[in-house]
Amino acid sequence: MIDFGKYTVVVLSAYGVSVALLVGLVAQTLIANAKARRALEEHEKNG
Repeated sequence: MIDFGKYTVVVLSAYGVSVALLVGLVAQTLIANAKARRALEEHEKNG
């Protein structure tokens, strides 16, 4: 593993927060996409 010296905790925490935010954004995008698809299908079905 890379040695960050005395900043190891800070750097790894920043990496962890960044990964968590990216995962959250991807999840939010996928959920919004699914919701929009369902709404579009419902709209097309009802005319």
